[in-house]
Amino acid sequence: QVQLAESGGGLMEPGGSLRVSCAASGSIFTIGTMGWYRQAPGKQRELVATITRGGSTNYADSVKGRFTISRDNVKSTVYLQMNSLKPEDTAVYYCNAVNRFDLRTSYWGQGTQVTVSS
Repeated sequence: QVQLAESGGGLMEPGGSLRVSCAASGSIFTIGTMGWYRQAPGKQRELVATITRGGSTNYADSVKGRFTISRDNVKSTVYLQMNSLKPEDTAVYYCNAVNRFDLRTSYWGQGTQVTVSS
């Protein structure tokens, strides 16, 4: 089993920056691709960005050029640096980790609220 703990959310004005972090614990050797998803009120959860163990990244079109995902495999932590924040980025941000030995298995954090408002 893998446990994921997000931190770093909060309130920010439009145009500002925030960084959220996700620390993994437990059977961390099983972790393959990690990623961030978000869910706004009344909307479905959507992909924000993913990063493989080797560092290859993928982003939703809505955040390309503004958000950067990175990971520290030694610390078993994944980060999401969010710049030029917009009100539409307001959502609960969830960390996800896929089991590299069983791609059908993934783990989720509890989520961290990011609110962009003036």
